[in-house]
Amino acid sequence: MSIDKSLKRKSGGISNRSVLTRTERINTLKDADKWVEGRSPFGLPKVRVLKISLKKAKKEKEEEDTKAPAKKK
Repeated sequence: MSIDKSLKRKSGGISNRSVLTRTERINTLKDADKWVEGRSPFGLPKVRVLKISLKKAKKEKEEEDTKAPAKKK
């Protein structure tokens, strides 16, 4: 039996997640030097999730285009 089109996920892993897995939270705490070895992995403090914006990359590309002078023949 196949899955109905309305139930399929259109953008698989493209969107930003608002929640990290436990291992991702521990790795983030280690990077920030807030993780103590031997600590219980339960009851972890909140960790801010960084969102990636793609609009900024487009703006940078446009700036590069305006900075480079066009060669005319």
